Amino acid sequence: MTAILVLCACPDAASAERLATALVAEGLAACVNRIPGVVSTYRWQGTLCREEECLLLIKTMGERFEALRARIVALHPHELPEVVAIDIAAAHAPYLAWIAAQTRTQ
Repeated sequence: MTAILVLCACPDAASAERLATALVAEGLAACVNRIPGVVSTYRWQGTLCREEECLLLIKTMGERFEALRARIVALHPHELPEVVAIDIAAAHAPYLAWIAAQTRTQ
């Protein structure tokens, strides 16, 4: 199975921390990086929006995506959270093995 990087923007540091902690504690993610100060411009319900957000970079395995996606949707404060997965085409092999070990289902 392929390792993936999942992107998820959160409206504030508190929701980002809550999501990151839950995903790692529950074994859905090996690691979550939080990048504060990301500015997102988007259209929502006909209105042009510009918001400062915290971007989560979530490392997991492709086989865990559906469970991870469901957990993000359940915990995220937005009605329509960003949950975008990107295949990791190449990486340091021991790091990929660590991701797999940390997210392995029991």
